[in-house]
Amino acid sequence: MEKSEYKQMVDKYTPKEPRLRNAVIAFLIGGLMGMLGNFLIDIYSYYFDLSSKDASVFMIITLVFLGCFLTCLGFFDKCVGFAKCGLIVPITGFAHAMMSAALEYRKEGLVTGIGANMFKLAGSVIIFGVVSAYFFGLLRILVVGA
Repeated sequence: MEKSEYKQMVDKYTPKEPRLRNAVIAFLIGGLMGMLGNFLIDIYSYYFDLSSKDASVFMIITLVFLGCFLTCLGFFDKCVGFAKCGLIVPITGFAHAMMSAALEYRKEGLVTGIGANMFKLAGSVIIFGVVSAYFFGLLRILVVGA
């Protein structure tokens, strides 16, 4: 059997993914996450008499905590199976990546297990975020000026 025949056979039996349905679900869940974030900012601003800037920090802390907590309980992966990128793209996805790596390597110890492996997946997100922020900041300075 040649490679082209094999590829055709694989393509024939590979299940098709409902991309439009997944995109709509991710859009809706991502919108709900944005609404939850805004609701938390309003709650923190109103009940704790914080500025919206300080309330935004507490909102991020709350969403990171919820992402880590749901990962520890084993619910986050099940939720992502339904919500797709609606939960992975926001800050909760970053928290899940950090916590799942920490949970996976916890038996190897605090330093060599958790400390050394926690940034395996999230490290690439951090480095590409820093590099792209530097690049776009430099581009803005060159185009718009200081």
